[in-house]
Amino acid sequence: MKKILVIDDYPDNVFLLQDRLEHEGFEVIKAYEGGMGIQKAIEEKPDLILLDIMMPGVSGLEVCKKLSNNDETKLIPIILLTALTEAENLKDGLQSGAFDYIKKPFNKTELIARINSALRFSETNKFLLEIEKIKTFAATVVTANHEIKQPLTLINLSTAAIRRELGKEKYSSDVIIKRVEFIENAAKDIIKVLEKMGAIKKPIITPYVNNLNIVDLQSDGAGLNK
Repeated sequence: MKKILVIDDYPDNVFLLQDRLEHEGFEVIKAYEGGMGIQKAIEEKPDLILLDIMMPGVSGLEVCKKLSNNDETKLIPIILLTALTEAENLKDGLQSGAFDYIKKPFNKTELIARINSALRFSETNKFLLEIEKIKTFAATVVTANHEIKQPLTLINLSTAAIRRELGKEKYSSDVIIKRVEFIENAAKDIIKVLEKMGAIKKPIITPYVNNLNIVDLQSDGAGLNK
């Protein structure tokens, strides 16, 4: 069951919306002022928010801006509820991050249609984000394999050489020290790769081989935390 948060300072409006939405099979969460609406949006993680523009205290536009700039709520579609006289505020509302608006008085058919449209858009957006995460994860695995495989191979070869040397009746300390240096340098290379990957803020994905992608670790700081 989809959850819809209704934020409106008029209880009668909230009751009317709740009645219509529950009739359509939605779960309704209620908030009667902006601050409470922000808190409930963060706590309840609704699938959609119906937000009245004109409210005392924290206005609908302020609520919209705060929710759109909050990482926990920025993907929740917001539909503004507005009277005809508030038309000049619509541009500001949409620029604040709202998905759509509905003018009062509501037409039941239009209300449900716009809600369903926003929910479909949200689901598609979530799906695309999940695909992007999967692609990024796959590229990260390929990158780790590509960047770390060579120093790991060098470490394995060096440890095998050390074992062979130690198995001799007379082993060379110089040979062992040289191999230990190889291991130390390879370990440093692995640490550098891990540090680069750990510093990535916005991965830059580039083509690799065989239809695989790789994370660009050579970019001049683009996408990296400074």
